[in-house]
Amino acid sequence: MYRKLRQARSNVLNRPEAVAEPTRRRVLDAITELGYVRNAASGGLAAHWRRSGFATWLFQPAATGWYPRRGRQAAHPVPLVADPWPGIPARGRGASRRAEACWLPIAPGLTPHGLRHTHKTLMREAATAPKLMDERMGHEDGSVQSRYDHITSGMRQELTAALAEMWEQSLSIRLVLSPGSPVSSLDALLKAHQ
Repeated sequence: MYRKLRQARSNVLNRPEAVAEPTRRRVLDAITELGYVRNAASGGLAAHWRRSGFATWLFQPAATGWYPRRGRQAAHPVPLVADPWPGIPARGRGASRRAEACWLPIAPGLTPHGLRHTHKTLMREAATAPKLMDERMGHEDGSVQSRYDHITSGMRQELTAALAEMWEQSLSIRLVLSPGSPVSSLDALLKAHQ
């Protein structure tokens, strides 16, 4: 079975004309989802953003308003059914014909890793202790100063309160734009915030 999968991947990458279109699409989807990187060192993991289709097929379209290039298909805007605001992505066959609008970019160029930088900036604004910032970011400071620095429950509570306040402010800003959302979890949050 493993040999057949390797052969299919090899054919799709090296001789795509020899592979039936449905098979080619399935293999390309698997390559994207598993984070296969051509000519990568054997046994080495790809960069973290390549190990999941989340960045490519969900995060990138939401941030930029565009689906990326896929095989022979060119990059294209995310088609939307416009109502309710801010719209619901139209999916499936003929999606672009059924669309009433395209998704407006939220932050072109933003990546999931970029959100980590934003999170650290927000923690700095909240005057968070460096040791606690490192812990939340998954970093470890090996310096002598860090060894004698400790995180207290009070520090955690202060950070939680500061981030909660920022969250409440963001919901207030979102409510000004529209009182509801087609995303049920966000809609519930907005109604509770009102």
